[in-house]
Amino acid sequence: MKLCGFEAGLDRPFFLIAGPCVIESEQMALDTAGYLKELTTQLNIPFIYKSSFDKANRSSHESYRGPGVEQGLKILEKVKQQIGVPVLTDVHEDTPLAEVASVVDVMQTPAFLCRQTNFIQQVASQGIPVNIKKGQFLAPWDMVHVANKAKATGNQQIMVCERGVSFGYNNLVSDMRSLAVMRDTDCPVVFDATHSVQLPGGQGTVSGGQREFVPVLARAAIAVGIAGLFMETHPNPAEAKSDGPNSWPLHRMRELLETLAILDRAVKSQPFIETTL
Repeated sequence: MKLCGFEAGLDRPFFLIAGPCVIESEQMALDTAGYLKELTTQLNIPFIYKSSFDKANRSSHESYRGPGVEQGLKILEKVKQQIGVPVLTDVHEDTPLAEVASVVDVMQTPAFLCRQTNFIQQVASQGIPVNIKKGQFLAPWDMVHVANKAKATGNQQIMVCERGVSFGYNNLVSDMRSLAVMRDTDCPVVFDATHSVQLPGGQGTVSGGQREFVPVLARAAIAVGIAGLFMETHPNPAEAKSDGPNSWPLHRMRELLETLAILDRAVKSQPFIETTL
């Protein structure tokens, strides 16, 4: 699949979607995007900057949600123009989709809304690439139906993203088999390494997380074979306004990405034998 000027697929080097969970300020967006662009350019990793102007699925109504669509889109547009990278943001049921699609390069649908047919098709109808997150409640083989709903609009630029499945209260697990199962969607498969270590609602009014396991799951997913990797990263996760406990520190991205790039090349240098059984 052609995505933001590069080819995405199981036979291509993995691409990276990364950035802070939510837009906190214009300067931080420019700084993080600039650092990540420089890093991924050096490592030859295709890169899409990610940050949200509105997080409508926070645990508490008092939690910071972002600057809103008007200010948020201005910041994302500035990131595109000044840093020269494609940008991705989350959209929700009440998002002015056409307005967002006129600025960003990729739209992302929240996991909780993956079964909402009208929403998925309205997003896909905007005609730009869409990253559909698999619900924490959904079996991986059911993503075929979700992808088909999106493709029925005529938009073939659809990705499917694993972000863990609910396992008891306030806990998620990642079944690496799902990454192979979701290849049946005929869409590039993306693994979300940071939300997969989230502990939803695990700190009462906010979600917890176990960021020490981000490299563990990222390495495992790359070893399985994926098209893209999604990671939220922050200059100071302890002070992040959203998803700090499961965000990977920005200053540690290089060492992790260097390892992942080596693994990706090794894995994709040989056929995936499970596909021939």
